[in-house]
Amino acid sequence: MRITLLKALMLSSALLASAPAAAEIRIIQSPGGQVGPFLDLFEKVRESGERVVIDGPCLSACTLVLSIVPGERICVTKRAVLGFHAARSIDRRGRFSAEPEASEAVLQAYPGPVRDWISRRGGLTSRLLVLKGRDLAAIYPRCR
Repeated sequence: MRITLLKALMLSSALLASAPAAAEIRIIQSPGGQVGPFLDLFEKVRESGERVVIDGPCLSACTLVLSIVPGERICVTKRAVLGFHAARSIDRRGRFSAEPEASEAVLQAYPGPVRDWISRRGGLTSRLLVLKGRDLAAIYPRCR
C-alpha cells in the first residue's frame, strides 16, 4: 500500500491519501505543528516498516521523522527541504516561549550527521535552519 502525506497534520489531523503501490510514506509539504500528532504518526510509520520519501518541505515538527523512523528507510528527492528550529510553546495569548530543555532533547534525538550539521550552524535557535540540496544528499540517499 502506498500512503502519501499531503499536507501533514493540518490542525492536528493528518491528511492522508492511500492508493495501491509500493509501501511508502511520501512527505510533499509539511509546515510542522504540534509535536504530539507527529510523534504518533511517525511511530505508526516506524512500526509499519514503510519507507519514507521526503519530496518537499518537511519543517519543524515534521523533522521528527528523522528521530523515529530508521535512517535506512528514509530517502530524499531533489525537492526535499528540512527545516529546524528550537522548541517553543505558545500560551493562550499566542505568545511564544523558548523551551531550551525540549530543544536539547530534540537535538540529541536526531541522528548524528543531522545533529552535527545543526551544531555547525549554531544549534537550534528561533531562526529556521534549512537543510537541502547537496548537504541533505550527503546525509540521506536520493530516492530511486
